[in-house]
Amino acid sequence: MAETNVKTQKFILKLFPEIMVKGSSAKKQMVQQLYSNLQHLLGAIDENIAIRKFSDKIEVVTPVTALEEVRNTLLHTPGIEQVLEALQIDNMDSLEKIKEKVCEIAAPTIEGKSFVVRAKRTGSHPFNSSEMERVIGGYTLAHSNAAGVDLHEPEETVRIELINNQLNIITDKHIGLGGFPIGTQGDVLSLMSGGFDSTVASYLTMKRGIKTHFIFFNLGGAAHEIGVKQVSLYLWSRYGASHPVKFISVPFDAVVEEIFRSTAETYMGVTLKRLMLMAAEKIANDMDIDALVTGESVAQVSSQTLRNLALIDQVTNKLVLRPLATFNKPDIIDIATKIGTRYFAENMPEYCGVISKNPIIHGSYKRMEKEAKRFDYTVLEKAVEDAVSIDVRDIVNDVNKTASVEVVHDLSSGDYTVIDIRADSPCIQTECESIQIPFHKLKTEFKKLPQDREYLLYCDKGIMSQLHAQYLRDSEKRENVRVYRP
Repeated sequence: MAETNVKTQKFILKLFPEIMVKGSSAKKQMVQQLYSNLQHLLGAIDENIAIRKFSDKIEVVTPVTALEEVRNTLLHTPGIEQVLEALQIDNMDSLEKIKEKVCEIAAPTIEGKSFVVRAKRTGSHPFNSSEMERVIGGYTLAHSNAAGVDLHEPEETVRIELINNQLNIITDKHIGLGGFPIGTQGDVLSLMSGGFDSTVASYLTMKRGIKTHFIFFNLGGAAHEIGVKQVSLYLWSRYGASHPVKFISVPFDAVVEEIFRSTAETYMGVTLKRLMLMAAEKIANDMDIDALVTGESVAQVSSQTLRNLALIDQVTNKLVLRPLATFNKPDIIDIATKIGTRYFAENMPEYCGVISKNPIIHGSYKRMEKEAKRFDYTVLEKAVEDAVSIDVRDIVNDVNKTASVEVVHDLSSGDYTVIDIRADSPCIQTECESIQIPFHKLKTEFKKLPQDREYLLYCDKGIMSQLHAQYLRDSEKRENVRVYRP
């Protein structure tokens, strides 16, 4: 819908339906939590953004200079069902003023099309909503080039809300993330491998309003850990940045060695999963967390049959959530594509520490008990003791501790090629050669470039470029990569 020349944009946020059917106390608490989350998220964008909460919605008014970033944030914030964009016009104290203003704004959009007016009204007025729709619709039809009014299947719907003397004309409508506001449903610890399943499972718990921390079991691959840190940071910054969380890395290479020493080959896969849950439980206890999350899906691999999942769950008293338990793999991949983690998963470096030949499909409780007794659990205790926990916000600094990637600010200091690794933006223009390789293609495409040149990776905030430059240096042994930050 056409917009007038205004300096601010209004968003009307409709809450997730499950929030609205809660008791008054729970609903009030959830609305307050969402309000607080938005204060944190939007305050970091622009201090001039105004937020107002009501019993059934939240309104956000932002300077148009921050419009895109605010819209993107709202669409990825759990607890919001719909995001309505609106033009706010004050002092609309008569139906005459209202019909003229609505026609002025709606006319360009409905030109040559059928339309209908839908109105909601709050406050005391000498007319009701039906009368508003009839009068505004008739006036607009007479003073525009619309094809006509169609009450049942219109090509365009003109949506308006009148709150006392404030008129809101809805110019666009988006489907939000839904779910509950993060901070209302407690904390979980998600077992992250960085593949399709664990990232989607983590997203689903975040969407449900659960503060999701990440735990990674390093089986010996430094590049794999960097990759998992990248996707964890991405998930958090996109869907859960209202609350800081932890990323815990547990060195599991010695545990793998002990599995090979002590465990029958057919039971190695189930044993590894059991030991991961045992370690996660110990760390969750220290964090006062009641539940663990895994990306397991029934029957997807041999360790995920119902019997083997039961054997795995024997070792923990924690609630184990499996959001993907009944999902098909194509469905999981579809979600990963939608949320932006597919490219991470497809390019995730992996280290397979335990590969069983003829793995058991229907494990025996008695046999599992015997296998478990042969394992030296001091090795597991040492792994938990050596676990490293960092704030997810410190991931970039942590990755760069070992060998920090140099940041170049002045392009005149050398003969560089800038590689823009953003996936959804036009390539940056610089005074030197600039090319675009989205981050998810960097692993395969970088090796095709002439290696006698110096390359600078660029992204909006310098975070992903740091991580990917570090990965190319560590995993691909590329020393001709640095970071460009204007």
